[in-house]
Order: sequence, then structure tokens, then C-alpha cells
Amino acid sequence: MGAYYDEVEIEDMVWDEEKRVYHYPCPCGDRFEISRKQLANYEDIAACPSCSLVIRVIYDPLDFEDEPDDDEEEEEEETSASDADSEISEEESDADDFHDALDSLTLSDKQPLAVAVEA
Repeated sequence: MGAYYDEVEIEDMVWDEEKRVYHYPCPCGDRFEISRKQLANYEDIAACPSCSLVIRVIYDPLDFEDEPDDDEEEEEEETSASDADSEISEEESDADDFHDALDSLTLSDKQPLAVAVEA
């Protein structure tokens, strides 16, 4: 496709966290949009949802190479919420382990045996 309205660098676009897209103003009053997933798939065309204009996005594909899929991002958000709950239970478990170790600790007056190790 060679009929771009313009070529815009990714640095000139704005990230919209809610819609999860980069956007750039379109002359029709709406915004050109492109997602990180599209950029990771080497797609460099941002379309305006209200008109037929498109722009070419200039970016380094390597910056988006490790971009997780949308499904993976949702799973990460869900696991981060459950991780907070499990961190509390892990802390409680660590405290229990510590108390169990103290209960089984025995102190003696005997000197420890020295063990010779060859280098």
C-alpha cells in the first residue's frame, strides 16, 4: 500500500492505557489507532476508525518483539491479584516454618567436629 496520509514516528504517538492502543490525531477529528500486538506482528499501518485515512508508523520492531498476547496480559493481571493473596499466606507459612525450626533446635555444649577437606 503506498497511499499513506502521513508517516509518523511511534514516539509522536500517545499510548492509551484504557483502549490499549497508540493513537495520533486524524484530520477528520478522530484518531489513528494501532495496538502493541499489531506492532509486534510487524504491522505498521494505523487506521482511523471514522474515515479511510491511514498512516504508516515508523518504529523499531525489536522494541515490541517480546510483547505478550492480550490473553497473556489478562492472565498476568489475574495472577498478580492472586499473588498478593498468596504472598500473605507465604509470609504466614515462613513464620510457621521459623517457629517449627526453633522448636526443633537443640543446643549443646559439645564442640563441633572438624572435618578436613582436600583442595
